[in-house]
Amino acid sequence: MPLLKNDHYTSEDYWNLPEEERAELINGKFYDMAPPSRIHQKLVFSISRIIGNYIADHHGSCEVYPAPFAVNLDADDKDWVEPDISVICDPNKLTDRGCSGAPDLIFEIVSPASRKMDYGLKNTIYSQAGVREYWIVDPAKERTTVYHYEDDAAPAIYTFSQEIPVGIYDGLTIRISDLL
Repeated sequence: MPLLKNDHYTSEDYWNLPEEERAELINGKFYDMAPPSRIHQKLVFSISRIIGNYIADHHGSCEVYPAPFAVNLDADDKDWVEPDISVICDPNKLTDRGCSGAPDLIFEIVSPASRKMDYGLKNTIYSQAGVREYWIVDPAKERTTVYHYEDDAAPAIYTFSQEIPVGIYDGLTIRISDLL
């Protein structure tokens, strides 16, 4: 839900939020972020570890950043999001403030407060910004929806007990049920 009434906020407003305030700026509007649950944090940690270990084992150059990590999706002044996990393969996108441009891979772990944002608004802006792959991990429904935007394909839906291939990495799969 929008945090404040004004709909023309900018990067300056985002960076001047009080330190204890967590919000995302999307299309010039602020959206409040609820504190994550234990399961949410366990999944963020485990998925980040798996991807990070895979990158290290294969001497890859991509980097994994769990939230809180600021992403300025289209490097303009109206969209600052904090995906649960961002994988960035272009080091030129990394700045002291976060990521300037679209990450290659984004994971969002759905919570009751984020359901509409993760499936709706974020899906739209991630697709438009050039994110290559987007995973929506939904603990309440025990399913993961995977979008491969660069393939312009329909989303694939997996149960938590299925092995899910990570599209940007050959040979890497994740079974969400193994992480719980």
